[in-house]
Amino acid sequence: MKEGVSMKIGVICDDYWHPGSVVEAGLAPLKETGLEFSIMKDATNFAIEKMQEYPVIIFSKSNHVSATNREKWMTSEIQQAFVEYIETGGSLLVIHSGIAGYGEEKVFTNLIGSTFLQHPEQCPVTIQPLKKHPITAEVENFIEKDEHYFVDIISEDVDVFMITTSKHGAQVGGYTRHQGKGKIAVLTPGHNQEVWLHPNYQKMLKNAIEWCGGY
Repeated sequence: MKEGVSMKIGVICDDYWHPGSVVEAGLAPLKETGLEFSIMKDATNFAIEKMQEYPVIIFSKSNHVSATNREKWMTSEIQQAFVEYIETGGSLLVIHSGIAGYGEEKVFTNLIGSTFLQHPEQCPVTIQPLKKHPITAEVENFIEKDEHYFVDIISEDVDVFMITTSKHGAQVGGYTRHQGKGKIAVLTPGHNQEVWLHPNYQKMLKNAIEWCGGY
């Protein structure tokens, strides 16, 4: 974060395929920059009215109640709550599994601007910034083993700043969009802890949080 600035961030994570411990470990180093993370893993504890407490929500959770409960949790009411949160000035940083499993939740996928298609078996993935952007500041290309997400961009107003490439081809790996008074940023890499803890991904996470938070 900028010197002297602190921010409390909501974090929604943990599903059957993506343990919340990876997200926690990946965010832990950023606490030294003044960030405070309020982590929710079990969606039965999700409270719509608490969303407004956070200027930024990090969303890295497929459509499971928790890692041990694979029932869907994203109801129509919750989808609309995310829309209202964004349109009234909140910001959403969607990472990896946050785009997966929501193909039938059209309100939510329209909000984040993409739908998850599939991923091949884990393989080396190159994370490559495309242009100068606040989220890619001081971020260089790097390679880590990851799930290479294939996505369908469904919003015409996305600003793509990063691609991911592997032996399976190239895909959009990072983009932003605006809706109402709020912002959405999406990063598709992040299945493995090694990706989250890579120095360049740490820079990208910090930059993305600051962009979302308006710093």
